[in-house]
Amino acid sequence: MEFEWNQPPFNLESSLTQREVEESFEDPFAVRVMPDSPRFALQARFFNLGMSAGGVGVFCVYRTNGKQIRVVFARPFQPEERFFYQRKVDQTLA
Repeated sequence: MEFEWNQPPFNLESSLTQREVEESFEDPFAVRVMPDSPRFALQARFFNLGMSAGGVGVFCVYRTNGKQIRVVFARPFQPEERFFYQRKVDQTLA
């Protein structure tokens, strides 16, 4: 997976690092969804919920052309997202 980090549309100096964002996509339990909202469907944006190697939960909105990923937005998990992610992990492991 290649990432395009040229002029990211958000601040990489925030609480997340570029490495944490990339690691969240490598998480074997990452949850990737295509939103059903027309707002996101028009521009083919997807959501990724994954954990970094250090255990940081990362929520991302991204675009892809099948070869490169362009992260549009990233932030740490909200409590609801952590619950959703953990529920999916538990279902997978059950």
